[in-house]
Amino acid sequence: MDGGDLELGELLASAEAAPPGESVDVVARNLQKRFGAEHVSFLFVDLIGHRLVRLTAAFQDDVAELTEPIDLRGSVHGMVLRSQRQHVEADGQGNRRIITPVSNRGDCIGVLEVTLQYADDTVLRQIREAAHALAYIIVTDRRFTDLYHLRRRTTDASLAAEIQHQLLPTASSCESSQFTLAAGLVPADDIGGDTYDYTLDRDTLHLSITDAMGHDTDSALLATLLLGALRGARRSGCDPVKQAQRAHQALLKHRRGLATGQLLCIDLASGVCRLVNAGHPWPMRLRDGTVEEIELAVNLPFGVPAPIPYREQKLHLRAGDRLILLTDGMQDRGAAAVDLAGIVHDTRALHPREAVRTLTATVTEACRGNLSDDATVLILDWHGNRAPARETAAAS
Repeated sequence: MDGGDLELGELLASAEAAPPGESVDVVARNLQKRFGAEHVSFLFVDLIGHRLVRLTAAFQDDVAELTEPIDLRGSVHGMVLRSQRQHVEADGQGNRRIITPVSNRGDCIGVLEVTLQYADDTVLRQIREAAHALAYIIVTDRRFTDLYHLRRRTTDASLAAEIQHQLLPTASSCESSQFTLAAGLVPADDIGGDTYDYTLDRDTLHLSITDAMGHDTDSALLATLLLGALRGARRSGCDPVKQAQRAHQALLKHRRGLATGQLLCIDLASGVCRLVNAGHPWPMRLRDGTVEEIELAVNLPFGVPAPIPYREQKLHLRAGDRLILLTDGMQDRGAAAVDLAGIVHDTRALHPREAVRTLTATVTEACRGNLSDDATVLILDWHGNRAPARETAAAS
């Protein structure tokens, strides 16, 4: 074990020994000890994905003036998040400010900002490794503390918004050798019941995107029932048809309302996608530079009494395909003027995270910030056996 491994092991051991709300303090003290770091901050993305909120170590009282949120757009911090590349600059006082992405399996949690008097390539690499360790520490520690949830809130959340947020996966983006995915949800002024979900088994990627009818707490409670039924069926080993049946029966039994949805199971070895469409908007596919809607047979929404059984359909994904799932809030009223296919085409070279951000931002702007329905999009890039190199702790 070399010196770097020993230092990293010491960092992880210190984090384990500390209270879960003191992860940044642990990293700051570690970097102070190793490199003489003068300032250490962790900046993480707020709930709406527009700004970064700074969390400094508790013992650094002299950086109180740096507590204002930072806009992602146009900032060097936003550039680091988008590029996932470490950035080094002079701070105007003879020191070097180093901003490093803090990411876990493609989920951009935030950035680590460190001020040093001197940093060579070895120091920069070790700061990248510390940032990568911090990502895993935060993912673990936020199970035990509300600190990160509280600090991410730059606006008040209604009860419906609280319920909706807790239904979503804790990471909006995920990378694996066969795929990259990212999702985004822009809530309506009066929460509209959208959810998305994903999970990765040993040989299967499961995806869903759903839209519970109604607004506010009624739609949030319906979405809770729907997603609970889908997850329970999925975790019992059910295929998409049986998942759909379980969700349908749950809505009928409890008489809470209707919901549309799209359920997908993708075989990681072959790229064969089995899916059920329950009254949901068709997905789009970008293949070889061409964007098209995938015209699926459509079953009735969950909760609608009908004698017609749910139908499983198949898609064959090719390496290089981009699949776009969305809810009708991406197309309704003011959003109808947005050329979604054109944006999908124009953002084809971007990471799914950035493509999602562009799509949701464009729809929000078209609706002048006042959405009448939740707008949700999930983008899947399928690599198959042609996977690009993933950057983790060694990102430059």
